Amino acid sequence: QVQLVESGGGLVQAGGSLRLSCAASGRTFSRYAMAWFRQAPGKEREFVASIIWSGRSTYYADSVKGRFTISRDNAKNTVYLQMNTLKPEDTAVYYCAAGSGLSYYPFEYNSWGQGTQVTVSS
Repeated sequence: QVQLVESGGGLVQAGGSLRLSCAASGRTFSRYAMAWFRQAPGKEREFVASIIWSGRSTYYADSVKGRFTISRDNAKNTVYLQMNTLKPEDTAVYYCAAGSGLSYYPFEYNSWGQGTQVTVSS
């Protein structure tokens, strides 16, 4: 497993942008598929985006497609989530996760960060 630490959350107005970072410890980061999930109060954790180990393939939830971009830098053991044109409904705690393969399901990821709060005001 890897240890994951998210950063970059905050308060932003609707239409604004944020970039989340997730720093991983361990020398095996490049072997993992990485993903971002989010959880709003009273709701289940939901898939946002994922990226394979090489970075060559990415997947997005329909709700963020065209607005969010996931990327990774294996040399820095870091995965990013660039979020543009933010909406109030994007407000949630955002978590990064590491797993052996791409999946939309949280239970298929075995390492999680502590989460970072993103709040979008209208």
